[in-house]
Amino acid sequence: MTDPTAAHVTRFRVRYSETDQMHSYHHSRVLEWFGCGRTELIRSRGMTYREMESRGVMLPVTLAHIEYTGKAEYDDELEMAVRASMPSRARLRFDVEIRRVDTGQAVCTGHTIHAVTNREGRPIRPPSWLVELMRETH
Repeated sequence: MTDPTAAHVTRFRVRYSETDQMHSYHHSRVLEWFGCGRTELIRSRGMTYREMESRGVMLPVTLAHIEYTGKAEYDDELEMAVRASMPSRARLRFDVEIRRVDTGQAVCTGHTIHAVTNREGRPIRPPSWLVELMRETH
């Protein structure tokens, strides 16, 4: 991540149901973790996803990129840093880095790109409150 001071950090543990026969987290769980990180970043800035959606703004994923860089086993404590940006007037980007707390080793990194749409899925110009929410750094 280019600016870790602007990232929201969430700690969590790898659950048993998230592991596989190779004794590591299953690759399919990472996008769920990314979703939790986005939710907590938005919550840390004073709004919930539910409130955002009740205001008529949806953020469908249009692109997801993940690099699997390390192993994490059942009950390992992980730290997820999430940073938001607006690369264009109608898109949001969330950069994510997940590391093991005990060793600092990277587990995975990546990002998701989201369109800003109304409830019907039509692209909309982001409302000013959303632009301000994404500019905050904590």
